[in-house]
Amino acid sequence: MPELPEVEALAGFLRERATGHAVARVDVLAIQALKTYDPPITSLGGLTVTGVARHGKFLDLDVDGLHLVVHLARAGWLRWREEMPSRPVRPGGKNPLALRVHLDDGSGFDLTEAGTKKGLAVYVVRDPREVPGVASLGPDPLDEAFTPEALHAIVKGKRTQIKGLLRDQKVVAGIGNAYSDEVLHVARMSPFKIASSLTEEDVRGLHEAIVGTLRDAVERSRGLAAQDLKGEKKTGLRVHARTGQKCPVCGDTIREVSFADSSLQYCPTCQTGGKPLADRRMSRLLK
Repeated sequence: MPELPEVEALAGFLRERATGHAVARVDVLAIQALKTYDPPITSLGGLTVTGVARHGKFLDLDVDGLHLVVHLARAGWLRWREEMPSRPVRPGGKNPLALRVHLDDGSGFDLTEAGTKKGLAVYVVRDPREVPGVASLGPDPLDEAFTPEALHAIVKGKRTQIKGLLRDQKVVAGIGNAYSDEVLHVARMSPFKIASSLTEEDVRGLHEAIVGTLRDAVERSRGLAAQDLKGEKKTGLRVHARTGQKCPVCGDTIREVSFADSSLQYCPTCQTGGKPLADRRMSRLLK
């Protein structure tokens, strides 16, 4: 799933290539991806892209005051084309193409989504805050207002595991499954640690890990072409999706805890005092 660093990089990529160009037309191939109908998506035709922004994990193209807002969900992606195909694409079937935006110079981009579970969401609104997911976002961790004191106020009294809290977009915007694993590894903190139990020292360390990890990922992705961002994210991860490999810090074996539709990875030596965390799914399999 694209998270804050990848969406930030996509925003920068589009800012350089799409700003100043008019939208020639928009082809909708997967009608279920379009979540709004007023104004209609056809109203973007003839309008000019004047800016590109990010709200958490949402991508926002300002098109002469209308906003094309995209959430790529788990398996969505943006593919830039210097020259768009002239032949129309038929909707349906196994085609992963959900939406195609043609610009006035012949370039443009596709929004694609792999797999059968569809979550890609596209909105055309007059104000990004009309999108429910944007309106409910928590503070952005790269904003100057996201201070250790602000994080302390967030975790105070929260009787929930810190891993889940970091992934909650209403609490902190932009962090997903991958970067929450990375942040907690840098902070040397168990993903199962209860948020309200964090000391002031814990909060300062966690804040430093959040901001540092995300900024490093943004810098690594800056200037990369859209098609290279997934590979950069994968090579930059230290523990996420690296089950069974050696921790780059201590050399211990990275372990995994599986859930119904996701999993987390961590280093026992760095994060849990050498103790493996309970994996209920594996426990059931062993019975």
